[in-house]
Amino acid sequence: MSRTSAVMLLVIVLAWAAPAAAQTPGGPVRAMTFDEAIARAVEQNPDVAIARNAIQRAEALLQQAQTIFRPTVSGSVTTSVLDSERSFGDQVTQPRTQSVIAGSVAYPILAPSRWAQSGQAADQVAVAELSVVDRARAVAVATAQAYLAVIAQKRLVETNERALETARAHLAYADARLEAGAGSRLNALRAGQEVATSEALLELARLGVRRAQEALGVLVAADAPIDAAGEPALEVPAGTAIAGDGTWVMGRTDVQLSLALQRAAQRVVDDSWKDWLPNGTVGLEPSYVTPSGLFQPSRSMRAVVQFSVPIYDGGVRKATAAQRQAALDLTGLQLTDLQLQARSELRSAQAAVDITARALEHARLAARNAAEVLRITDVAFRTGATTNLEVIDAQRRARDADTAVAQAEDRVRQARLDLLVALGRFPG
Repeated sequence: MSRTSAVMLLVIVLAWAAPAAAQTPGGPVRAMTFDEAIARAVEQNPDVAIARNAIQRAEALLQQAQTIFRPTVSGSVTTSVLDSERSFGDQVTQPRTQSVIAGSVAYPILAPSRWAQSGQAADQVAVAELSVVDRARAVAVATAQAYLAVIAQKRLVETNERALETARAHLAYADARLEAGAGSRLNALRAGQEVATSEALLELARLGVRRAQEALGVLVAADAPIDAAGEPALEVPAGTAIAGDGTWVMGRTDVQLSLALQRAAQRVVDDSWKDWLPNGTVGLEPSYVTPSGLFQPSRSMRAVVQFSVPIYDGGVRKATAAQRQAALDLTGLQLTDLQLQARSELRSAQAAVDITARALEHARLAARNAAEVLRITDVAFRTGATTNLEVIDAQRRARDADTAVAQAEDRVRQARLDLLVALGRFPG
């Protein structure tokens, strides 16, 4: 056996052995429909769960802020032991051991800045809820892209399987002619080389499918690869239906979240003046002393009304107000930037849908022409009008054309998904 034949045989053996080594342990890969994958990802993806945890933290802060509307009750027990009792004549004024049981009930009757914190905390709960929705949208988009990647990689596998089938048929014909003494060993080697190349490309395509399935499995929180059960519809609206309508921007969850952040920052700025108002508290403090002294009754009750007015704090409140205004200005800038980006994404997505659709038609036409060229070239080779170099070149061109069709189909699906995302209509 020549060195070239040995190398070709080794490549073929390795190519056939690779699928067995790459088998998925435990049986076939589970398949999901597009809607099932999106729903499972939104429900079980850890990133969405983390965002939901932020709602719990915001609600806890809201409950903490709302405690200002409830009274506070406290109690204490104090025991004092002196070196000796104190007396005046034969009267004990201070026992050596004395216990004081005291309590207090207080209620803020005037606390403007703390009352404002309750409304601000409620805004943060709304922001956290919108953050969950926006995070779920991001996870759904990533899941959809992974799902489409699985479909695209499977299309590449189908393309390479067809190319391999064609290459094997040509190899069988070349071997038959060689055995009959009508062909040449060179033609057989060329055909075998094309078979080995097609095998290698097929294995790479299968690897791409497995990686895409693993990525989809991670997004849907499944500890296993997930396959695509079918192709999604991804119905997009007509261009004329949204050409002059600007309300679609408000349907995007990221814009809604940015608006909520701006409203929350505006409330904080609007409440800054309340930091200058006085605070007032009313309270009741009962106490019980045992044993009582000469000047200490055993039971007493004290009512307290207290007001405090901040006069000078070194400029802390003024600096805090400036910081809050800067934060509000930042949310406005971020909202403007987000809206500009959203409109740009919509224009790009609309153009991509139209362009990729035309590109797909051209790719399909090229694939049909390449398939016809391959058929004609194969017929010409079998009649002896040409060599198998033209056949192999036609096979490669046909495989490349089919690959271009699979890639163009994927770009069309991705463009339709991008348009739905830009419009804020995905997930529906």
